Amino acid sequence: MTSRLLMPRRRLSGNTPQPAVVAGGVEATRILDWGHPRVARLADEVRGVGGREWVREAHRLIGDRIRPVYAMNDEQPVSVTVRRGRGSCSQRMAVLEAVARARGLATRVRGRVIDGGFWYGRFPGMRVLVPDEVVLAWPEFRVEGCWVAVSEIYDGLCVDSGFDNAGAETLFDAVARTAVDWDGAVAPACDLSARVVADLGHFGTRDELFREYGQTLRPGVRWAVDLVMSRRGVGG
Repeated sequence: MTSRLLMPRRRLSGNTPQPAVVAGGVEATRILDWGHPRVARLADEVRGVGGREWVREAHRLIGDRIRPVYAMNDEQPVSVTVRRGRGSCSQRMAVLEAVARARGLATRVRGRVIDGGFWYGRFPGMRVLVPDEVVLAWPEFRVEGCWVAVSEIYDGLCVDSGFDNAGAETLFDAVARTAVDWDGAVAPACDLSARVVADLGHFGTRDELFREYGQTLRPGVRWAVDLVMSRRGVGG
């Protein structure tokens, strides 16, 4: 198991109060650099009349264009991920947020710290490369007058198999098939709330989340892990 000495210090005790309502927005950021021509072109390719349908179409397009790999740089600009044609679940989620903002759909994220054991099934025999805890930015989209989490853009219906993060299917792709429930609000088969170490609340952008709580690993360690893992087709 990865030593906690390799992980950045972060505040998990709620020392930083979160506002009751986080409005989100459509502005470009360092990560969500949707003004880059490469990202703007991808957004222009999305078909759909609007609302959830448009976000679903964007999700499917990104799933087709950007192959899943395991990577740890959550602050990588979306334009880099699109250029490379590969990305982790977090990086692919960022692409989805960026193209939504390019369309004029506001986004925000809910930050959670997830038990690293959730990724063990994906990397048998490689647990030393899996951190103890993973900071997760879970996107939400302002559509049809309300905030809709990425796990609900396909209506979030729970199926018997749920998602266990052990097979070829990635977290990014799983939301199209089944509910991914971090809150314990649906059927037990899809309940992942036991994996949540801490709920960090809502943030207007993923940039703000990672600026406040840091990424999963320290920079030098993150670079080394990415060098080994980022070309492997085992995104999660």
